[in-house]
Amino acid sequence: MSTVTTDKKKSRPAKELNAMLTIIAREVTLLIKNPMMFVIGLVMPFVFMWMLGGNLSQNMAEGLGYDYNQFMFVGMMVSMLFFGTTMSVASLVQDRNNDFTQEMMVSPVSRYSIVAGKIVGSSVTAILQLISTVVVGLIMQIQMTVTQVLLMFALAPLFCFVAGATMIPILAFIKSEKTANLVVSIFGMVPMMISGAIIPIGNTGGALLVLNRIMPMTYCLDLARAVWYAGTEQFSSVVMFNPALVAAILVPATALFLIVGTFLFARAEQNK
Repeated sequence: MSTVTTDKKKSRPAKELNAMLTIIAREVTLLIKNPMMFVIGLVMPFVFMWMLGGNLSQNMAEGLGYDYNQFMFVGMMVSMLFFGTTMSVASLVQDRNNDFTQEMMVSPVSRYSIVAGKIVGSSVTAILQLISTVVVGLIMQIQMTVTQVLLMFALAPLFCFVAGATMIPILAFIKSEKTANLVVSIFGMVPMMISGAIIPIGNTGGALLVLNRIMPMTYCLDLARAVWYAGTEQFSSVVMFNPALVAAILVPATALFLIVGTFLFARAEQNK
């Protein structure tokens, strides 16, 4: 009897891991079957960096003390990670309508494993799409080193997990796919404009400053630029916060969003 119980206890972690890997594999498969996502990963950075960024660089970037195109390039990398992750995580609403999520929720698997698997899978797809942004940067001849790019890819999982964990509590209250798509668009575009991905926010004040400070992307962007500009003269002009402070904010906030969001999402599924 004790042997059977022990075997069950030992198999539980394996079941949780298997569920996560299944969900991750599903997300990657969906990306491979939808090559248009890679096209979007090329078009969006190109449009923002060439059209919008180029215009701002020629008309407003003089006297900044750093290369604006490089500044925006880092912002676009983080923005694309956020956008790709939230868009993929938002497909939970579609899965719910197709009863895929409902079937997972009634399975003997931890709700946290299911949500974590979805976020990790979404992160993998977003990181794969990040390659497109780097390609656009190379085409536009933005100065970068191999070390800088590798460090960004090393930080990418953290940024994706922040984006996914932040999105989960919001999705708990959304029932319609159209509403989910609208929320993703707002969640992607508004932080991009306010958090400093495109426009420097060093002198921002008032209500915009409050919004800026409560957006997780603000801190992800600042951490990314701290790593990118480390050891350069531009560091103090670009980075706003101490990287240790940023980590102290991101880690507990992400954990809180994940715990609360998973609880709310699971309860919404039970009340379906």
